[in-house]
Amino acid sequence: MSDNKAEVSGAEERTLNFLEEIIEEDIKSGKHDGRVLTRFPPEPNGYLHIGHAKSICLNFGLAKRYGGATNLRFDDTNPVKEDVEYVDSIKDDVKWLGFEWANEFYASDYFDQLYEWACELIRRGKAYVDDQTQEEIRKGRGTVTVPGTESPFRNRSVEENLDLFQRMKNGEFENGARVLRAKIDMAHPNMFFRDPLLYRIIHTHHHRTGDKWCIYPMYDWAHGQCDSIEKITHSICTLEFDVHRPLYDWFIDNLEIFPSKQYEFARLNLTYTVMSKRKLLELVKNSYVTGWDDPRMPTISGIRRRGYTAEAIRNFAERIGVAKRDNVIDFSLLEFFVREDLNKRAERRMAVLNPLKVVITNYPENQSEELEAVNNPEDAAAGSRMVPFGREIFIERDDFMEVAPKKYFRLAIGQEVRLRYAYFIKATDVVKDADGNIIEVHATYDPASRGGNSPDGRKVQGTIHWVSAQHAKKAQVRLYDRLFTRSDMDNLTEEEDYKDFLNPDSLKVIEALIEPDLANHAAGKTFQFERIGYFCVDSDSSEQQVVFNRTVTLKDSWAKIAAK
Repeated sequence: MSDNKAEVSGAEERTLNFLEEIIEEDIKSGKHDGRVLTRFPPEPNGYLHIGHAKSICLNFGLAKRYGGATNLRFDDTNPVKEDVEYVDSIKDDVKWLGFEWANEFYASDYFDQLYEWACELIRRGKAYVDDQTQEEIRKGRGTVTVPGTESPFRNRSVEENLDLFQRMKNGEFENGARVLRAKIDMAHPNMFFRDPLLYRIIHTHHHRTGDKWCIYPMYDWAHGQCDSIEKITHSICTLEFDVHRPLYDWFIDNLEIFPSKQYEFARLNLTYTVMSKRKLLELVKNSYVTGWDDPRMPTISGIRRRGYTAEAIRNFAERIGVAKRDNVIDFSLLEFFVREDLNKRAERRMAVLNPLKVVITNYPENQSEELEAVNNPEDAAAGSRMVPFGREIFIERDDFMEVAPKKYFRLAIGQEVRLRYAYFIKATDVVKDADGNIIEVHATYDPASRGGNSPDGRKVQGTIHWVSAQHAKKAQVRLYDRLFTRSDMDNLTEEEDYKDFLNPDSLKVIEALIEPDLANHAAGKTFQFERIGYFCVDSDSSEQQVVFNRTVTLKDSWAKIAAK
């Protein structure tokens, strides 16, 4: 590997990102004996989303690239919001993305050590117990332009602080009665240095430690020390934590422990999406969506259920790269990588979403046949299948016009079209209902054109898909689209409510007709419905009804809609 290049997908090379430059320089200098150990530290208080997927790909990908390892560490420091359900879902998501962690740890594994280190800060005169209320502490911090005010309890003796802190631990005080704060500088320009909270009292059962603890460490206190205990070499966080880094270093320096280092990169922001856990939880709890795994949600479980592939997500994360400045990625770029991946792997099938019956009048009655259809033109190994054909078929209503305008190459009266894998047909007349709506098309076929080509060499410009009326199965198809109508959901004013921009057309449910083979596949299997898009068998499917989720359309139709 050269000094300025990193290997990507075989022989192709690209410029190193800034994290790779840091790691390569550390390896070159012999720092940490050339060892690379990263960690992914999710809070088990919700399901992971696409932004977390980028972080997962980065942390695990960097470690793998440089022969290192990654720990999965749950930041379980707030038992009020945590649940084993979230722990299990996070582990499933990381595995689904294709990664394995070296060790599974929890911040709660280190509660005893964190407590001892807090006592050590007290003994060194660098922490104290504060009896002020939360509101008094908030006001006492001051503002960016106004220095904070020292707590009246700031100069308690070491002995008193140790006694009160132990009594906090022993459960003698109610929630909110006291906190432990670091003793740093109430006039510091970095607000995080104005005597930050280290511990608060929470009398709540913890999903791993039970009722052993009633004091719990704050993120800024636990994060760096957990990294140090595990001897993490490169602690990679999103950009909003850059102002926390000096405090991260202060704790490590003052405890004189292993010097883990924090590095920040820009978080992933997507158009037409919110990724605030609070907002996502509100969408779930108030039934704006069906759950955390609703295919419209940006959660990993949601996009997985929708039919997105892990490889597409990894390729997307690689493509958008690692930046030092926040930016917004267009949702259509993510869909591009989904299409690119599914085009290679998804087998083709025929389905009709808006059926119109066609009767082939010169095809023998009570006769049917099977025609060979290619499963995937991008993958010869996928083979072929047999598709039933008969006198009556269904086509898409949009594929017929009684009178064809110029450059309309689909089926029309007197106009010939190719049926995919089958025959040439020509429409002769229509049947209409009392309101003048076309309910049936009559056509003739050319028996010599079996397979889609005519011996006389004549050409037809249009090819349409179809299903046999006699053999077709019914399926529920869920047409998913953007969850929000506004692209810049992160730039709302204080007066604007993000829920006001929910897309009323983000889900349409229809009954479609599918070729028989589509009725017998396991949940998660993805197909390309020819000429329509990619669809995934949903977990709601049963023997009585198969359900498909639209993963993504064949082309980016949203860009045209949004431009109008």
